[in-house]
Parts: sequence; structure tokens; C-alpha cells
Amino acid sequence: MKRILLRSGKGPFDVIPVEEALHRDVIATNSGNLIFSDAAHKILTTPDSEVFSNGMRTDIGAAGRINDEYDAFVVPLANAFRPSFEAALQRLTRLIGKLKIPVVVLGVGAQTGVTYDPARLKAMEPTVRAFCSAVLNHSASIGVRGEFTEQYLNDMGFKDVEVIGCPSMFLWGDTLTVEKRVPALNAQSRVAVNGSHTAVRGGGLHKIITRAHGQYPNLRYIGQNLTDAKQLHWRDVDSPAGKITEMPTHPDHPMYREDKARVYIDPVTWIDDLRDFDYSFGSRIHGNIAALLAGTPATVLAFDSRTLELCRYFEIPHRLLSEVPADLDPAELYEEADFGPLTGNHKERFDRFTAFLDKNGLDNTFTHGDGGEAFETKLRSLSFPAGVRPWNDTGVASLTSRFGWLQQRITQLEGDNAQLKKDLARSKVLAKAAAAKAALPSPSIYRRARRAVGGPLKRALKPTK
Repeated sequence: MKRILLRSGKGPFDVIPVEEALHRDVIATNSGNLIFSDAAHKILTTPDSEVFSNGMRTDIGAAGRINDEYDAFVVPLANAFRPSFEAALQRLTRLIGKLKIPVVVLGVGAQTGVTYDPARLKAMEPTVRAFCSAVLNHSASIGVRGEFTEQYLNDMGFKDVEVIGCPSMFLWGDTLTVEKRVPALNAQSRVAVNGSHTAVRGGGLHKIITRAHGQYPNLRYIGQNLTDAKQLHWRDVDSPAGKITEMPTHPDHPMYREDKARVYIDPVTWIDDLRDFDYSFGSRIHGNIAALLAGTPATVLAFDSRTLELCRYFEIPHRLLSEVPADLDPAELYEEADFGPLTGNHKERFDRFTAFLDKNGLDNTFTHGDGGEAFETKLRSLSFPAGVRPWNDTGVASLTSRFGWLQQRITQLEGDNAQLKKDLARSKVLAKAAAAKAALPSPSIYRRARRAVGGPLKRALKPTK
């Protein structure tokens, strides 16, 4: 049985209560990460291959254990070539450098503006070069998200680069069905909207959301950031991101008060909920991919290269956020959206993706397994927490779960603190003993003293004739 280690915040079958998930940050600050890591987990699970989650923390000291216990290390990535991720990329490079097993990167991307100008990435080129060199020492090629990242690496001299998009789009294999369920949007339509903090505040998306909120009573905002989830569940507004009152996840926003915001900890509940919507739009690429996987039409308002190159590769309906008016009606986006190229060319892209896996020694469930049937059966046997929603309820049930978790944390922290005190006291005793030992004369001094005293003493005691 081949054992595959997968870089992911949590495994798809890990059922984690909301409070614990937020405390541990299993979404690695963005729940979109779980969309593509869960898809990769499903795709790579075959009768001859088991997949295990490594977590998002890079433990360089675990290299020996990884070499001993696993046959391959698979790293699904998103916009990893960006300045804010450079330190994490360097740690990942050091880990890969110590591995002796194959390392396969799925869908890495470079992040810059929609003009594809790589100038902001110039300073981190040495880090990107080191990472790609380390990966190519362990694999046949690197899988990238789209055209910009391919050109970016080609310009640095890397030719073993293949555009494969993102594994999230292949959750259902070579089939993707997306159809308009209503001829046009109306006031009763269920519309989902999404957007990053940058797009909402700096890109003007908040004006579009505000207008849509007045037009569509069934509008729902779906956030993805850890800070969004903490605002919904804990009414946390103390972080810098918590000051952005334009976000529908902020307690002062009318959509918060009207229970029209969600964040999902598990892709399965996210996708399931979006099946009931007529349309999704916004700047979040995986927020809209979740809708497409649910069969729900979606349009991306591309805000940077990471969203634009994926939209172009998969032929997802999109427009540049910078070019849409503040009074945009999502009904216009819905009317103009054509999903024919997206679904019609999906199999060709899937075949390219699986060929990349084959080249790098990885089987997939659709070619070598049951098409993910066992995976889905196991997933459906579990009960995952519902999407995180605004905390507007002060009832006993609402308070009990939160206060119960807080009490558990206090008890755990008290136990940890008591153990730390014991460890500290022990370390002090050991330190004193070490200091006392260091103050004693060394054994060599005793030996020299015995020799110095012993010679004259022996002579003095020697009998005289």
C-alpha cells in the first residue's frame, strides 16, 4: 500500500467542532484552502494508495520520519509565490531538501496584479528558485495554476512546468455540470456573494454588495477568512481586520444582524448549501468554485493574477472587478454568463491533470479506483458542523456550547500551567545542582593534590637505616 503525505490543514474526514477549528486555525486563515486539499485527498485515494494529512505547519525536523513512513509528499498550493508567504516557502524548501521521497506540487501560483507584472515578486526570486529547484530534484515537473505562473517560472529558466489549474475543479472527475436553473434573476432569487477584505474595502466591492443587499432579500455573504469566522462566532472585532465595518461578517453590518453571512469549516457543507442557490458571484475564486462544484452558476470578479489565470484556464465566466460599475446588478452578470466552454472543455483539462499525475507517479481514483465512491460514502456517514453564522442569539443553547468550550480551555490551560510550574521547579533544582558541581574542584585537581602530598609523606614515613 502506497502511503501519501498531503499538506493540508485537516483531513476531509476530520469532524472538528467550530470552536476548536477556529482555535487551531485548521483552514490556514482561509477556508478556500480546504476546497483544493480535500479534492486532492479524494483524487489520490485509490485501492493501492492511502492519503494522510500533514497539517499546514512545516516541521523540518520531521524529515526523517516522513522518509521512513511515507512514499510520496504531495503539496497542493495556491498563491504561494507572494512576499507574505516567503518565509513559509523557505521553510518548505528546507524540508523538501531533506526528503528522499518524491515531492509533487499541485497548482502553485504567483500573485500579482491583473496586468501580470511580476515586478513585486523580484525580491523573492531567489526563494522561488530554491523552492522550484528542490521540488524538481524530487519530481518530473511542477504543476502551476495558469498562464502567468507558467511564464513567470519559464522566464527564470524552469521548463519542466505544466499548467494544470487547481485540483479543486476535478472533485467530480472529468464531469462538471453547471446549468442556469432560472431564466433570469429576480427579487426572490437566492444569490450568494463573496469577497476578500482587500476587494471589499479597496476594490469597491462593498458598494456592489450594499446595492445587491437592497435588491435581493435572499442575498447571503460567504466569507472565507479566519477573522470572518471569529467575528461571526465570537463577535470578535479586536483584530486589525475586525475594524473593517464594510465586511458583512462585522457585527455592525446589516447583513450580520439579518443572519445573512456564513463561513464554512468543511467543504462538504459549503458545497451542499450552495446547491440551493440560483447564483454566486464575487472576487473569491474558491468561493465561486464551491458554487460551480454544487452545479450553481457563478461569475468571478477577478481582482488579481491568482484569480484571473484560473478563470482563463478553466474558462470560468469572469470580469475584472476594476471594470465593473458600483451599481452593478448581479442579474446582468447572470444573463451574460456562458458556461458552455467551462463544462465542454472540462474533460480535456481533466485528462491533462491526470497525465501530470501519471508522469509524477501518482494514481488517481477516477482512473485507478472507484471514482471516489468509497470516499463520498464515508464523507456522507459523518456529521459535520453547519456553517458558522452570526452570533445574534443569546439563548441558553447558544451560550452553552461557547461557554462549555471556554471552560474546557481554562481547565486545560490550568493543567498545562501546573505542569509548567513543576517543570520549572525541576529545572531550577537541576540548575542549582549543576552550578554546585561546577564549583567543586575537578577530579584532576584531587589527583594532583594526592600526588603532591603523597610523595613527601611517603618519604617522611620511610624508615631510616
